[in-house]
Amino acid sequence: MPQWKGKTRGGKFGYLFFIYLIRYLGVGAAYTFLYFVVAYFLLFARKASSAIKDFARKGLGYNRWEAWKLSCRNFYSLGQILIDKMAILNGMNDRYEFEFENYEPFLNVLNAECGVVMIGAHVGNWECGAPFFGSYGKKINVVMFDAEYRSIKEVLEENKNLESDYKVIPVNADSLSHVFLINDAIQKNEYVCFQGDRYVNEDKLLYADFLGHRAAFPAGPFLLATRMKTPIVFYYAMREKGRKYTFHFEVIEPIKRSKEVKAEEVLLNRYVESLERIVKRYPEQWFNYYKFWECDK
Repeated sequence: MPQWKGKTRGGKFGYLFFIYLIRYLGVGAAYTFLYFVVAYFLLFARKASSAIKDFARKGLGYNRWEAWKLSCRNFYSLGQILIDKMAILNGMNDRYEFEFENYEPFLNVLNAECGVVMIGAHVGNWECGAPFFGSYGKKINVVMFDAEYRSIKEVLEENKNLESDYKVIPVNADSLSHVFLINDAIQKNEYVCFQGDRYVNEDKLLYADFLGHRAAFPAGPFLLATRMKTPIVFYYAMREKGRKYTFHFEVIEPIKRSKEVKAEEVLLNRYVESLERIVKRYPEQWFNYYKFWECDK
C-alpha cells in the first residue's frame, strides 16, 4: 500500500529560497514568482499532480478540466502558504489579518490548567497561529516525523531571527521515545499537536469512510488522544482571500471507552467528518501528495 514517506515536498531549499526572496524583494514579489513555481510543478511533479487530480475526481466528483484547475490552484496555494509561513516566522505577522471560529470554547480549554491534545491536518497553514498563540505557544508540542523535522530544524538554525516558540517532538519509526515525551508534556499540562491525515507505518492504521471512500489514517493520534483522557481540539488555520487567515477550532469532550465502544474509532469518525467539511470548503489547501484511497480496493 503506497503511503506518504515522512518528508514534505520542497524541503530545505524551498524554505531558504523564499526566506531570502521575502527579505530582499518583499512578500508581494514572492507571490509573483509563484507562477514560475506552479509551472515547474505541473511539468515535473507528476506524482503530486496526479494525487491532487485523484482527490479532485474521486473525492470531490470533479471532471478532468476541473481537476486540472484544482492542481494549479493547489500548487499556487502551497507556495502562498510557504511564503506566509516564512514571513510570519520573520516577525511580519502585522501584515496579516486573523479571524477565529469557536474562539471562546477553545480558550476555555487552554486556560483549564490541564493537558490538551490538538489534532489538525495537512491543510492550510497551522504555523501561522504563532502570533495568536503568544504565551500559549511555549506550551505547544508539535509531533512531527523526524525527516520533516530535520529539514525545518536546519532552516531555523541557519536563520536565527526566525521566531518559533513551539517545541517539536520528533517521531522515528524505529523508536518509541516520542510516546514518553508526549506523556511528559501532557503531565505538565501542555498541549500536544498531531496531524491526523498522514501515516508512515502500515502496521498501525485505522480506517474510515472519507469523502465516500475507505481511507487509511494513522492510529497513533487517535489512540493516544483517547487514552490520555484530556480535552481534544480539532484545529485548522485556513487562508482566505488577501492576507487573511481563519482559525477553526472544534472542542471534543473526552470519549469514554467500553467493551462496546472503541473510543479511538469514535474520535476518528468525528475527525473525518470535521476534515471533510474543511477540504470541501478549501479544496485547494489540502496538501497530501499521495493517492489517499489506495486501500479502497
